[in-house]
Amino acid sequence: MVDLSVDLCGIHFNSPVAMASGNAGYGIEYQSVSGFSNQDVGAVFLKGTSLEPKLGNKPERVMESPSGLLNSIGLQNPGARAVIEEYLPKLDLSQSKFIINVSGSSIEEYAEVVRLFNDTDLPAIEVNISCPNVKKGGAAFGNDPDMAARVVEACRASTTKPLIVKLSPNQTDIAEGARRVIEAGADALSAINTLMGMQIDVKTRKPTLGNNQGGLSGPAIKPVALLKVHQVYQVAKLHNIPIIGLGGIASAEDAIEFFLAGASMVAVGTAVAKDPLLVKKINKGIAKYMQANGMQSVAELTGALELNTDTVLCGAV
Repeated sequence: MVDLSVDLCGIHFNSPVAMASGNAGYGIEYQSVSGFSNQDVGAVFLKGTSLEPKLGNKPERVMESPSGLLNSIGLQNPGARAVIEEYLPKLDLSQSKFIINVSGSSIEEYAEVVRLFNDTDLPAIEVNISCPNVKKGGAAFGNDPDMAARVVEACRASTTKPLIVKLSPNQTDIAEGARRVIEAGADALSAINTLMGMQIDVKTRKPTLGNNQGGLSGPAIKPVALLKVHQVYQVAKLHNIPIIGLGGIASAEDAIEFFLAGASMVAVGTAVAKDPLLVKKINKGIAKYMQANGMQSVAELTGALELNTDTVLCGAV
């Protein structure tokens, strides 16, 4: 028998596989899909939420690219109070762990949104300092270690709940960024968010996205995400801080790679849009791998990567 459950930040998750923010809406949208159940999901990270309602970016907002998806939603959401009053009551909190993702255009806004959700029954809060699709906040905070630390400090002062900080892959040194937010009060890290990207229509000679640029997700970013998770793990393990790894996961093998790189839990996003039942399949694949390798818990996989010791310079034979 293998145990797929994991414990992070004092929270027990029945599965090590979560649904990433921005892909699962507010936790109720996928329930109409035949065969889908939130009970198969370790956690559902709810859609990014700001203090006031946001209309988001102008269209087009989503475009396909080779092995990936470009999105520029712009954090469209009904605002924190509407989410708390209208959406959270519709959730069956016994099915899974539901975690809100919060965003802001100022440090004060982040703190206020966190304060509002501190009074809910949600077990944790994910702080989004890495969204590349808004002109204020988002990546502007996540790419500056000083600003990122200030945001986390303000959020830490506004809640007693565990804080999961979502790191931007677009910063110069993600390991240093991780260290700063850990020192500022992060209880866990989520890595990575989407990469900045652009697509151009050669006929119109204009970007296909209405916002000109957006976030690239999907299989195309997995190699980058794995490296970033491994780099973050070198810092996080020194502080006993768990990592939720994401970025292009579409199979059990993908998830296992993230565990080996240092993740304690993983999240799937873009691939779920193609296959809403993917999490259940990934759970089965992880269990099969663990049984075949004599493992009883997911923790045995975390950080078990064995690096090559004999390396050569680029171009050497």
